[in-house]
Amino acid sequence: MHKLLHIALVSTLLLSAGTCVAADAPPPATTKPTAAAAPIPVADFVRDDSFEELKLSPGGQYLALSVNITDTDGRTKRVLVVTDRSGSKPLGHFNLAGKTEVQNFWWVGDKRLVISAGEKSGLLEKPRATGELFAMNADGSDQGILVGYRAVNMEAGSHINVGKRTEADAATMTDPLPNDPGHAIVAIWPHDEGASGFEKAARMDVANGQTVVLATAPVRNAEFTTDLQGGIRFAVGSNDDNMNKTYYRDGANAAWVLLNDETSSKIILTPLGFGADGHTAYLRREDAGNGPDVLVAYDTTTHTMKEVLRDPVADPQPVFGPRGELIAVRYLDGKPRTVFLDDASALAQSFHSLQASFPDQDVLFTGFTRDGTQALLYTYSDRSPGDYYLFDLASKKAVHLLSHRDWIDPDRMGSQRPVTLKARDGLVLHGFLTVPAGSNGKNLPLVINPHGGPFGIADTWGFDGEVQMLASRGYAVLQVNYRGSGGFGREFELSGYQQWGRTMQDDLTDATQWVIAQGIADPRRICIYGASYGGYAALMGVAKEPSLYRCAAGYVGVYDLPTMYHTGDTQDSKWGTNYLHRTLGDDNLESISPDHLADRITVPVLLAAGKEDERAPPIHTEKMRDALEKAGKPVQATIYAGEGHGFYLEADRESFYNSLLAFLDRNIGGGR
Repeated sequence: MHKLLHIALVSTLLLSAGTCVAADAPPPATTKPTAAAAPIPVADFVRDDSFEELKLSPGGQYLALSVNITDTDGRTKRVLVVTDRSGSKPLGHFNLAGKTEVQNFWWVGDKRLVISAGEKSGLLEKPRATGELFAMNADGSDQGILVGYRAVNMEAGSHINVGKRTEADAATMTDPLPNDPGHAIVAIWPHDEGASGFEKAARMDVANGQTVVLATAPVRNAEFTTDLQGGIRFAVGSNDDNMNKTYYRDGANAAWVLLNDETSSKIILTPLGFGADGHTAYLRREDAGNGPDVLVAYDTTTHTMKEVLRDPVADPQPVFGPRGELIAVRYLDGKPRTVFLDDASALAQSFHSLQASFPDQDVLFTGFTRDGTQALLYTYSDRSPGDYYLFDLASKKAVHLLSHRDWIDPDRMGSQRPVTLKARDGLVLHGFLTVPAGSNGKNLPLVINPHGGPFGIADTWGFDGEVQMLASRGYAVLQVNYRGSGGFGREFELSGYQQWGRTMQDDLTDATQWVIAQGIADPRRICIYGASYGGYAALMGVAKEPSLYRCAAGYVGVYDLPTMYHTGDTQDSKWGTNYLHRTLGDDNLESISPDHLADRITVPVLLAAGKEDERAPPIHTEKMRDALEKAGKPVQATIYAGEGHGFYLEADRESFYNSLLAFLDRNIGGGR
């Protein structure tokens, strides 16, 4: 384990002792930059966070965090570090060999953790789950693999015990059972069945990985939901038809009952969790034609359901309390809004006090001690990458623990404000406009930045390193949640189906024209840039609206839609093929494929792709490049060896963004 010393050093540097501040006092102010401050280096925006996630042990004695380190091949990977409560003393660590890294982790008692593994591949910039679960004690002892298809011949450091086998070959965490230090509830399935099998919910011994099956899902691709005692109560999944089915059972010996079938109801019911009373289950109801999703309550004693909360704009996102009970929901259409089920509760009052203490920031409870006296608090904003605090609910005191990207000065970041506009057909669109720090917000060079996905994904308010990098060079950035995006109801998402290059693209055009009409953007200096679907939208934008943009840049994009049916990982399964038919369609795809419209593109184009990309294989970029070159149009294309659907290497990330900034500067000049 050649990285152990390095991990310890990183931990010591990162985890300095916090300082105690009153709950009504914000973090210390940063130093104001001078007018002659040098441009912020691109490297500062593309560096990985020193750590990803922080979790408090149920007893409150320890902190666990996933730390980013640089491996021998120059790639960043995540390891797990445990410290004492103050964060100043590293106690234990966990690392895996090669491209396998820590994906997620859970406290399963006061002194033990279960860890899921992810493996870096060409699929995504983030690791793909391997289905393996490991465990270790807080002090780093008794490390071992609990579940996993490589359990017998697992390649790992010498401190990892292997060979602990169960009937399961793969597993995911369902409920860490914080009140039962010896067990956790996991979903398991034989590896040879893959994702298409019927999952089982099992009680797993976190010391040796042995499992006892508690329930078998009545539908494929299922996820289970437990009650506050860890009982298996809901199962939600879909067969190859992609139609969701929700099942419920009264208890361990009860049969599954079909609660909802999307095929007939045209509704999706997704269990979120149980309320504090223990018998009320809360679900999110998605109903096409009926606006945003609704929070509903299902009384498991009377088997009746009623509507609880409905927002006119956004879908509810769950917030949980100390016992795992649902206490509130958040709405993310603009700056996040939190609505408590009981606004008079002590937790709600503490939350409102904290909101007042951290103005212009969002506040989240991300964890609690078992007794509910201590909370892990996370604050962040459009300019701040975020801070963790340990908050005492009785004394109302907060101790600062760690800052994400503490090398970022919030005072030098651009402000991000929510915007609302109407598409040409009257559909209301929501998005975010970021303008450079110190700017008057008028007549600026602008980058339209459509998100990837496209379906079910949305841009939200908060710190975005890529957007802030562009703003630091003088560019305004507009992010639009075009139809098909998530978070605004099922009808809004479905309205984007089979609308690639059509109304989805028109939404981006209408947003561009709106920002021009507001006097924010200089109409002669607008470029469109995005990744994945955003790359498609960028190239389709300059093909469909050749006079609106001055340049286009696409990163890991898809540009030849017929190719999606026979290359890439989506079409590898029947489920994926059905998804493509449903969302992309089959008819006349060449007419909405940018590589077939290269003769209509009149502006310079920048392209980049990863050679190992399985989601958007580089053949898309090669086809787009070749079509532009054949049409005699200016194009610059780079295929990055060893990269997938996103950058693993910071050096490649920095190289790409430097080329993007140079490209934008040549065509629309940020002026900084």
